[in-house]
Amino acid sequence: MTTSTVESCPDCTDGLGRSVDVPHGGFRHRMRSSPGLAQVWRIGVFVAGLLCVAARVALAVLPGPLTIPPVLLGLWIWSTEFAWAQRFFDTFKRKAREAWAHARQHPVSSAVVTIGGLLLAGVAVWAVTHLGLVDVVRDRLGL
Repeated sequence: MTTSTVESCPDCTDGLGRSVDVPHGGFRHRMRSSPGLAQVWRIGVFVAGLLCVAARVALAVLPGPLTIPPVLLGLWIWSTEFAWAQRFFDTFKRKAREAWAHARQHPVSSAVVTIGGLLLAGVAVWAVTHLGLVDVVRDRLGL
C-alpha cells in the first residue's frame, strides 16, 4: 500500500486566492495540475452547486422543509472546491449536531414537534388538492 504525499500546488486555490495543499496523485491533484482544466472543473462545481440552490426556488411553492435538502446539497458541492462554502457547511454541520443532541435530550417534545409538522404538511397537501385552492387563487387573481 502506498501513501500519498501532500504537496503545495501553486495553481490550486481555496477560492479566495490562497494556495492549498492537495494529495499528490489524487483526483484533485490531477484536476488541478492543468490550469485550464482546473478552471473548467471549478466552473463545473460552481454551476452544479448553483443548480441545486436554484432548485430551492422551484421548491419554495411546496409546503414543508423540502427547500432545505437542495440548498445543503448545493453547499456541500461548493464546499468541495471553495473555502468560503466549506466554512458555511461546517457551521451547518455544527448546528445540525447541536439540534440532534437537543432532540436526543428532549425526545418527547422533539417527537411532538416533528409529528405536528408532518400532520400540518399533510393537512396542507390535502387542502390544496381537495379544495382546489390553486384554482381558487388563479380565479381570484384572474390568471
